[in-house]
Amino acid sequence: MFNIPDKEREILKFWAEHKIFEKSVDKKAPDYVFYDGPPFATGTPHYGHIVASIMKDVVPRYWTMRGFRVERRWGWDCHGLPIENIVEAEMGIKRKKEIEEIGVDKFNESCRSKVLVYADEWRKVIERLGRWVDMDNDYKTMDKDYMESIWWVFKELWDKGYIYESYKSMHICPRCETTLSQSEITEGYKDIEDVSVVAKFELVNEPGTFVLAWTTTPWTLPGNVALAIGEHVDYIRVESEGAKYILAKNNLEKIFSGREYKVLNEVKAEELVGLKYQPLFNYYQNTNLENKENLYTIQSADFVTVEDGTGVVHIAPAFGEDDMNLGRDKKLPFIQHVAYDGTLRPEVKDLYGLEVKPKNDHTSTDQKIVDFLANKGLVFTTENFIHSYPHCWRCDSPLLNYATSSYFVDVTKIKPQALETAKNINWTPAHIKEGRFGNWLEGAKDWSISRQRFWGSVIPIWVCEKCSDKKVMGSIRELEELSGEHIEDLHKHIMDQIKFPCSCGGIMKRIPDVLDCWFESGSMPYAQLHYPFENKEQFEANFPAQFIAEGADQTRAWFYYMHILANALKETNAFRNVIVNGIVLAEDGKKMSKKLRNYPDPMEVMEKYGADAVRYYLATAPVMKADDLCFSERGVDEVVKKVIMILLNVFSFYQMYAKQESNNTKIQEHKKEELKNILDRWIVAKLETLKRDIAKAYDEYDLVRASRPLGEFIDELSTWYLRRSRERFKGENETDKNDALDTLRYVLLTLSKLMAPVTPFIAEHLYQELKGDKESVHLETWPIANEKLIDQKVLDQMASVRQVVEMGLAKRAEAGIKIRQPLAKLKTQSTKLKIEKEYLDLIKDELNVKKVEQIDGEGELAVELDTTITDELKEEGIVRELVRTINNIRKDMKLTIGDRVKINYSNHNQLLNKVLEKYSEELKKSTLADSLEKSSEQLETFKINDLEIGLKIEKI
Repeated sequence: MFNIPDKEREILKFWAEHKIFEKSVDKKAPDYVFYDGPPFATGTPHYGHIVASIMKDVVPRYWTMRGFRVERRWGWDCHGLPIENIVEAEMGIKRKKEIEEIGVDKFNESCRSKVLVYADEWRKVIERLGRWVDMDNDYKTMDKDYMESIWWVFKELWDKGYIYESYKSMHICPRCETTLSQSEITEGYKDIEDVSVVAKFELVNEPGTFVLAWTTTPWTLPGNVALAIGEHVDYIRVESEGAKYILAKNNLEKIFSGREYKVLNEVKAEELVGLKYQPLFNYYQNTNLENKENLYTIQSADFVTVEDGTGVVHIAPAFGEDDMNLGRDKKLPFIQHVAYDGTLRPEVKDLYGLEVKPKNDHTSTDQKIVDFLANKGLVFTTENFIHSYPHCWRCDSPLLNYATSSYFVDVTKIKPQALETAKNINWTPAHIKEGRFGNWLEGAKDWSISRQRFWGSVIPIWVCEKCSDKKVMGSIRELEELSGEHIEDLHKHIMDQIKFPCSCGGIMKRIPDVLDCWFESGSMPYAQLHYPFENKEQFEANFPAQFIAEGADQTRAWFYYMHILANALKETNAFRNVIVNGIVLAEDGKKMSKKLRNYPDPMEVMEKYGADAVRYYLATAPVMKADDLCFSERGVDEVVKKVIMILLNVFSFYQMYAKQESNNTKIQEHKKEELKNILDRWIVAKLETLKRDIAKAYDEYDLVRASRPLGEFIDELSTWYLRRSRERFKGENETDKNDALDTLRYVLLTLSKLMAPVTPFIAEHLYQELKGDKESVHLETWPIANEKLIDQKVLDQMASVRQVVEMGLAKRAEAGIKIRQPLAKLKTQSTKLKIEKEYLDLIKDELNVKKVEQIDGEGELAVELDTTITDELKEEGIVRELVRTINNIRKDMKLTIGDRVKINYSNHNQLLNKVLEKYSEELKKSTLADSLEKSSEQLETFKINDLEIGLKIEKI
């Protein structure tokens, strides 16, 4: 048996020893630029990485064969929370302040040491997959050169007016103590059960009357400064159980469901605006607050609706964008009773130190607040409800909506142009363009790029402690000239020590924040080349990139950030063509989990079935078009059996009959009339069509459409061309035999080139065995279709023939007659179908009938099979069964076509004796036997059409 994994390892060795990848890149040719999104090496590669790697290998291989120079440089994502969280776990760190106590320098150096912990495992998987990429000359986002280019990007944006500082309500992770960007927030939504409360706010001028307000975040109630009502909402005053309540008229029945109440009167919104109420928590009434005169007042707001709750909204400007905007508009006080680490501040003396959203019990503090208010008689109702809530995408802690300062990229300024240049991007699948990516871009908000963390690229802003003047560094040289320091490392623990004098006499010191890691990733096109400090001409000649590929989640992340920065810096899109893959799930549809072990290890699968089988299985799957795929090992096994092994069997058949010397046929240059046999003309027409269709699919970045036809072609090559041509290869007509050999070699050699991008190993094996002209199939040029060889009439006629055969086989099965039993006649009936004589011979052979009659008729094609079996037909059927049985014995004996045998038989059946005598020459010819003799020995018994015969085959 052909061992596929062994052969692939042999080919890997051949590529390495002969530097085939390097030779494919080291040539004078136009550049085809491909950007490779860098992964983290904080874990081993999974099937999602393998899908992406296949896309990133197939496309560059194709364009290399199309005559381009395609550099493929590996990169590593080195900064950010993934590494920080690993180090925190190893050091036993629970809170951000512990890092500062240990020392940022020690923490960062520990992060540096963990960045590439699994790099060797990545190399093994990537190389075994057959992906060609330069991992020796890799770039790392923590390299000085890379980080300096990020400074340049930041400075360019600053100079163009695209960066500003502001105080806004944003999502923060209290555990990581940092802000998150819009895209990061979308990654971590989960359905959780939370506590909601309708709280009672007593009016100062009307004791015993309570305004009812509903909130889903009880933890924000100590920070309440106002209540908001809708200007156009109708309100109502009701009495229930000795108290009076005010709420929206539309919400009355729902809020008072199950309670007795009496409607007192309707209340206009303007009657309520400006009224004061008693605070739920009296922690801030006696403190010095700006705009204190408006503390605990009712205000109108345009965002108040009656869809949920009571039609009254509790306002805490420190914990929500609408609240904060209303606070500014109405000059409301600002109370931030929660610290940046998510704990209640000392002022909240009754609950001080509690985490407002504990990771392991996110409702515990909400419940304590509700209980506290209930004891004071300030809770009307509570209810548990399920909703989608954002969590930190790395540490899984619930996020808080929190007002804080940050530096922002002014996306709203860049967006009009970004929307325009996005029209120039080709997406696969196409719906991503206007859908997932287009919608996200349309709704994009300004981008918070400040992170209050440690291991990352620093924000290169120095601020004077005296005059607050700012200086933004765009290069290392600028900082060295100002500080007089020699700089080798741009990380926070180094940069925070570098100070220099301001013109006012003060000292300039860097702000403490680092950049959002997506700023680093979005800067990758420039930073990987250390642009503009190096490779300036190379970059500017090749920007934007021709191709990128990643998962669907990157439409809101890497794809988006690259696009925004490219429009800000270069006023264009960063890439021209994108393939977006979906998610690979476990076979049961669940997320793949190492803990659950619900999926096979990728390396084990490749060692069992070969990398080509994995590549083809995934390349032809819906996952290549942004749909999800439930990974099935059976699917990989099916590729081996139905594609790779069938192709190898076809090649093995060719080898059996091929001449020893290389056969340099030039069928590509033939005219179709020079292909005399109709089967040769058909398979070449199919091949030229395949060339054309695959190239078109690759040009349109549709990998599924480029890959699936290969398997379909291999099936037709085997089950139709080869089977119908077998006798030609075995026959005595040397001219026809050579035509068949020439055709099959041309098909196989061309097929090796067409398969090279998606199944590089089997393609190389075929190419080397067929002695192609180049050192490797991957140094070949892409085969261009010869349209003159696409004979549409032949294709149409053969399609009709195969339709007739399919229907005839169904009739045989219906009658229970084996294919080896000859039949007298088949009739075809159709108004449209007229099959020419040379095709009728194929039908006769395939259906094992003596004659095919074509009759004009009405309607669709119909066939009629004469199932009458005469004595002579029965004898011929016995001959066919005998030939099959003897050749199976030869196969079991592992004999080749060069091995001659003698056949001994014994039987006591008159019909079999007659057949053996009458057809002895045909039997010998069909089984490569020199003699057929009757034996008196007791021989092994076989059944031939319910008749028993003893057979013994001996090699001569």
